[in-house]
Amino acid sequence: MKRRVGSSCAIRWSAVLAGAAAFTTAMPATADPERVDELVQTALHLDRHPARGGRLYAKNCSSCHGPKALGDAVKVIPALAGQRRAYLVKQLADFTELERESETMHAVVARTKLREPQDWIDIAAYVNSLPPAQLLETGNGEGVELGEAIFQEQCASCHEEDGRGDDDGFVPSLRNQHYSYLLRQSQGLASWHRHNVDADLVRYLDSLKPDELTAVADYLSRMRGPVRDRNRLDEDGTSGN
Repeated sequence: MKRRVGSSCAIRWSAVLAGAAAFTTAMPATADPERVDELVQTALHLDRHPARGGRLYAKNCSSCHGPKALGDAVKVIPALAGQRRAYLVKQLADFTELERESETMHAVVARTKLREPQDWIDIAAYVNSLPPAQLLETGNGEGVELGEAIFQEQCASCHEEDGRGDDDGFVPSLRNQHYSYLLRQSQGLASWHRHNVDADLVRYLDSLKPDELTAVADYLSRMRGPVRDRNRLDEDGTSGN
């Protein structure tokens, strides 16, 4: 799966619409991938302040993703704890610049406190530092062997054999994630519902049968815990790309 690779939560629709209206007036009318890339690189070169990121997360993100970023399988909200920093920054930039669709997330990032690259890198640093989820939703287990075969043959070249993502951190970790979210995102990608991803990835997922998508999601949902060689060390000796 190649590099250019929503969740919804139960909040009042009036708040969503109000936030979306504010977003419409404050944000660009169309997505600009080049601007997104520039903003991401700006964010990644800033100093990280995870304590500040924790405060921003608690105020703006925890009501949906949970106080420890463990997500919600029932509401199909992803676990974010331990996710790659660069990937998190990229997604926040995509939501802000309309490169990724989600009315709920658009309303969230439209808030003044979450529209700057410094906000993104601080939140990403905080979320990345959290222990990954352990009590995760899985599928029924019937297609795990098939899912493993598909993933290892077709997906591991980008996501690595243990689903940790790439060294640069832009390919997401697929470990420690809820089955329902993995399946919904796979189905959404296959239906061309996300335009911040590589077209070859979309075509490949679209070629899979429903039971194959289910099998891969079930297999991935059983990948648990940290990995020892997740990424390269930063210049300051820390890890967590």
